[in-house]
Amino acid sequence: MDTTVTTATEENVWEGGNRPLGASYGKLMMWFFLVSDALTFSGFLAAYGFSRFKFIETWPIADEVFTHFPGFHGVEAPMYYVAFMTFVLIMSSVTMVLAVDAGHKMKKNAVIWYMFATIIGGAIFVGSQAWEWATFISGDYGALETKGGRILQFVNADTGKRAAIADFAEVIPGERVAHEKKNGIWYYEEGTRTSYNLNEVVAGFKANSNIVIRTETILPDVEELKTSDRPKDVAMAARFEKEVSNIEGIGEKAVLTREASLSKLDDAVMVVEGANLVRNEYGSRLFADFFFFITGFHGFHVFSGVLINLIIFFNVVIGTYERRGHYEMVEKVGLYWHFVDLVWVFVFTFFYLV
Repeated sequence: MDTTVTTATEENVWEGGNRPLGASYGKLMMWFFLVSDALTFSGFLAAYGFSRFKFIETWPIADEVFTHFPGFHGVEAPMYYVAFMTFVLIMSSVTMVLAVDAGHKMKKNAVIWYMFATIIGGAIFVGSQAWEWATFISGDYGALETKGGRILQFVNADTGKRAAIADFAEVIPGERVAHEKKNGIWYYEEGTRTSYNLNEVVAGFKANSNIVIRTETILPDVEELKTSDRPKDVAMAARFEKEVSNIEGIGEKAVLTREASLSKLDDAVMVVEGANLVRNEYGSRLFADFFFFITGFHGFHVFSGVLINLIIFFNVVIGTYERRGHYEMVEKVGLYWHFVDLVWVFVFTFFYLV
């Protein structure tokens, strides 16, 4: 009689039959959280995709933005470090799978080592993302911003490669030199001071005939525009043929002729170095906004996952789950870790590769 009552009580825990999908309450709640979080990330990526499609002609090219690799300053390695970060995070997901499998087999030492490897992988990823942020914020070349908020970058016409402002700008002595911080006077209202002001950049540009301007615009197929039925397209093709030097560079940023570059300088109003939520030397400021928001939100998830893994790791070391007779907590945190790995695959694909 007592056995019948006990069985009925166990079966009615969920008020609707035995455990749904054979999952415990804790694992089911983790799945609910992951589904809601997946919808949040989906909304962010959808907003990014919409904005990129709307401003596709002026959107920065990721291969030209993420070209740095720690320890190799000046060496262009497009997307190499991002690929390395992705590899590390995916491998940490593999070690988490092995930790969960070892927990099912009640192998405490194996769980310890695999979780330790997972934590190290997560820490490397978070540190790498912090370095990537710092590099993105500080910038590498510098640019000018026009009255309409457009970005003008510089190219060496002889080599066809980007030119940094520091390579050609001239230092013009003036009031700013006397008002340096060491002299006790500072321009508080100006915010962060750039390495060179607009006049110094313009003077250096005019003195170096091999420097030209590259705009935000991605070149379309000019021959196709010339045969278009729309007068607007035909006029655009004529303008490109007159002002753009790399006219056949379909899918590349438009590089202006020297004459067009000198004319474009008249629209410049300030120097921009690096990127933040207001200005972005790489191009559209929306690109920087989405970069900080999406990668930052994902980085927060990874950082949280590393902290949670540390807590579970120490519980494994002191034998908490060994005494319970199961390692379900390792499996639950493993679900979260696989989720942040999967989200990064989508971020890497849509933000960096596409």
